Amino acid sequence: MAITGNGSLATLLFLFMIPAALHKGAAQYPVQSQNLVTDNVEVVEGDVAVISCRVKNNDDSVIQLLNPNRQTIYFRDVRPLKDARFQLVNFSDNELRVSLSNVSLSDEGRYVCQLYTDPPQEAYADITVLIPPGNPIIESREGQVIEGNETEMTCTAMGSKPAATIRWMKGDKELQGISKVEETYDHMFTVTSQLRFIVTKEDDGVPVVCIVDHPAVKDFQALTYLVVHYKPEVKIIVEFPDGLPREGQNMELSCQAKGKPHPQQINWVKVDDDLPSHALITGPDLYIENLNKTYNGTYRCFAANSVGESYDDYILYVYDAPTTTPIPTTATTTIPTTTTISLPEATAGTV
Repeated sequence: MAITGNGSLATLLFLFMIPAALHKGAAQYPVQSQNLVTDNVEVVEGDVAVISCRVKNNDDSVIQLLNPNRQTIYFRDVRPLKDARFQLVNFSDNELRVSLSNVSLSDEGRYVCQLYTDPPQEAYADITVLIPPGNPIIESREGQVIEGNETEMTCTAMGSKPAATIRWMKGDKELQGISKVEETYDHMFTVTSQLRFIVTKEDDGVPVVCIVDHPAVKDFQALTYLVVHYKPEVKIIVEFPDGLPREGQNMELSCQAKGKPHPQQINWVKVDDDLPSHALITGPDLYIENLNKTYNGTYRCFAANSVGESYDDYILYVYDAPTTTPIPTTATTTIPTTTTISLPEATAGTV
């Protein structure tokens, strides 16, 4: 069946009635056509969907677009449906292209491209409406974790269609969580992912990221930072003297302690003995004057916080004081000088 020009109003009304007549009659049924093609459409709620009905070889037959209830949206370039969200994008002998703005979930379904031939040909475009999830929410079982213990986190992505997927990153390492999907009464989906892992002191301050993957959104994530408490790390530093400690010198040892929370107390002891009576402790530093060999032994620095206690040892061995070698003296010997006197020779024949 072909129509040239726009046709009369009576003709248009007659043709609008054809889809209903096809259901009542037994002689003709629409057939799915390879000559008439269209595409499925995925669209984010609130965006614009475009449906294109294309004819490879048209014999001037009429193209129309029907909604999922088989109501005519466009007949050629005429829109009998009153929904103004449908707008004509292109009309020609080989294409009817229509846009649908501000798409909602109620617009989802199978749309029909129909070509009036004998029998009528149809192609189907399924519109799928994507609804992005709300902002992901990440929660931790505890605000701070002690090194060596297990922590648990959950991330929730609510109200999406289809269901989102959730991934976890700790620093630059991906971790595997356990996800649960719940469908709500309005056919939306809520996804909750649970993550558990053992923390170390190196995890302190490391970001943990919940990444939500969904076809309607990109780079959707929530982030939190690990707070790990750990017992102190202790190291003794020799401030002076430089080189080997010797008798008569002074010595200062500094106890450097790092922990979370910061160590509340630092103590110095001498293992299996008392500290020298005149040793001076100032904060983390131990000062000993006038070293001698009776001070030899192991000196230990303890540091403690609410998590635990640690220590470091320094073994003192006092060496002899440097000896002073006298500068050798050189003796000077005086050699006597001999003087030779020459006498005049006698002259022969002289009396």
